[in-house]
Amino acid sequence: MTALYVRGGQKLQGKIDPSANKNAVLPVLCATLLSDAPIMLRNVPEITDVQRIHAFFGELGSTVEWDKQGKTLRIDHSTISPSAKATLPQAMRASIMMIPGLLARLGEARLEHEVKGCTLGAREIDPHVKVFEAFGATVSYEGKDIVFRKKQRGDGARMWLEYASVTTTENFIISALTANGSSQIVNAACEPHVQEMCTFLEKMGARIKGKGTSMVSVEGCEEFTSVDYTFVEDFHEIATFLALAAVTGGDISVRNTRPEDFMLIDRTFEKFGAHVEHADGWSRLNAPDQLVVQQNFTSHITTKVEAAPWPYIPADLLPIFIALGVKAKGQTMFWNKVYEGGLTWHTELSLFGAHTLLCDPHRLITFGGDTLRPATVTSPYIIRVAIAMLMIASSIDGESTILDADPIRRAHPDFVKNIDSLGVDVSWDD
Repeated sequence: MTALYVRGGQKLQGKIDPSANKNAVLPVLCATLLSDAPIMLRNVPEITDVQRIHAFFGELGSTVEWDKQGKTLRIDHSTISPSAKATLPQAMRASIMMIPGLLARLGEARLEHEVKGCTLGAREIDPHVKVFEAFGATVSYEGKDIVFRKKQRGDGARMWLEYASVTTTENFIISALTANGSSQIVNAACEPHVQEMCTFLEKMGARIKGKGTSMVSVEGCEEFTSVDYTFVEDFHEIATFLALAAVTGGDISVRNTRPEDFMLIDRTFEKFGAHVEHADGWSRLNAPDQLVVQQNFTSHITTKVEAAPWPYIPADLLPIFIALGVKAKGQTMFWNKVYEGGLTWHTELSLFGAHTLLCDPHRLITFGGDTLRPATVTSPYIIRVAIAMLMIASSIDGESTILDADPIRRAHPDFVKNIDSLGVDVSWDD
C-alpha cells in the first residue's frame, strides 16, 4: 500500500511547467503503429502507461529509444515482423486503442477480457467492438482472450455514437485511416486531447475535418510520413495547480499555451470566488483569503458544477472542484453525468471534518467552510481523487496521510516534486 504523507498549512506560491496530457500521449503512441516512418515525440511524461507501451513495442520488435531525462521518444515500427504476435497489456485501458494499428499491420490482436483503468464504474467495450466490425474486423472470445481479426483493408464507415466516448472516437478515427474512402462519426468526443491526437495524425499525413466538433470526417490514408511532434501542456494539470493555489490561499502561475480551452474552467473557479488570469503563455490564480460560494442571480437555486463530456467541465476535473467546495463557505451541488462510481469516495472527506451529502450516485452536495483537521484517508484508484485529497490535506495545518495514493504517479510523474517546490512538505512511503 502506497502512502503519501502531507504536512500542510502553507500558502502555496511559485511557477510550474506542467507535463503533457496522458490522455493525448497514450492514443498518439497507439496511433504510431499505423506508420513505418520514424517518429519523434517530445515532452513525453515518464508515467506507468507509457512504460507499458514502451515495453510492448519492444516485444513487438519496434525500435524505440526513450530518453527519459530529455522527455523524448523516438519510434520506428518498420522493424516489426509481419509474423509478430500481439497480446495487449492487460493493466491499462489504452490497450484497446492499439487494435486498429495492429489489425492493419498484423491482421490480428488479442486483448484479455478484463481491461483495467480508474475505478469509475462500468466501462463497456461494445462501442469499440462496433467500430472494429464496421471497418471489416471480426471479434470473438477465445478462452479468456477477446480476439480481433481482419483479413484485408475495409471500406469507409459512418457511425453515430450513443454517447460521446473519447476512446471510441479515437478508435474510430484511427480505424478510418486504415480504410478505403471516407468515414464519418457523429456525436464524436471533442476534448482537447482528442483534438491533439488529430493534430498529430494530420502531421503524419491524415486528412481530418471537424476536429473539436461533434461531427468528424476522415479520409483513408495509404502512407504516413515521418513526424516530429511536441505534446502541449495537460489542461487537467494546469487546472489542478490553479486549484491548489485557491484551496491553500496561495498564488501560483502555470505555463499554458492554450488558454482558449479555459473559458468554462475559469468560470467554474469564479463560482468559489477565485479568479484566473491568462497572460504571455501563463495562467495565474492569486487566491482570496477565504473561498466563498458565489450566489446565483436566481437566489433559490443551489450553485452547481456539472461534469459531462467536453465542452462541459470534464468529469476528471470534478474532484478538484469538490475540494474547493469543501473549503469554500456555502453550499455547492456537484453533478457527475459520466461515471456512476465517481463520487463514492466522498465518505473519506468526513475524516477531514468535511460535511457532504450524496444525493444519488451522480450528485453530491458540499456544505463548505467548516474547520478541517488532519486525517488518514484512503484513495480509490482514481487519479484526480487522490489529488483532491492531497489538495485538502495541503490546506490543513498538521500531517495527513493518503493511503493508496499511487494513482497520482500514473498521470503526473513530477507532481509531488512540483508541489514540494510550491511549499507543500510531502513524502512517499512505498
